[in-house]
Amino acid sequence: QCQLSGLWRNEQDSLMEISVVRDNGDFQGKYLTRVTLAGGCARASPLKGAQQQPGEGGWPTFAFTVRWDKFSNATTAFAGQCFVDTGGKETLTTMWLLREAVGSLEEDW
Repeated sequence: QCQLSGLWRNEQDSLMEISVVRDNGDFQGKYLTRVTLAGGCARASPLKGAQQQPGEGGWPTFAFTVRWDKFSNATTAFAGQCFVDTGGKETLTTMWLLREAVGSLEEDW
C-alpha cells in the first residue's frame, strides 16, 4: 500500500508535506520549492489535491495544484502515481505543468 501523507523530497531537494488523505481522497499540504522562477530563496506554498483510490492490488493515482504563494504569479498542476518497490520504498512519479500569468491574450502560449 502506498501512503501519500507525509514528507516527500524530490531530485531538486524541494519538500512536499501532505496532510492526512481523507476518505474521499482529498488532501492538502504545503510545497517548499528550492527552484524559483526569480532565483530567490525557498518558500512554502499551499497545495490541494485528490487521490484516486486504487482498485485491488493497484497503486493510487493523484493530482494536486500548488499556488506559488507570495513570490510568483504562477500555478503548477501535478499528476502522478505512487509505487512501492519490493523493499517497501514508496516513490511518487509525476508530470507537471507550470502556468505563469501573461499580460494579454497575444502573449498567451
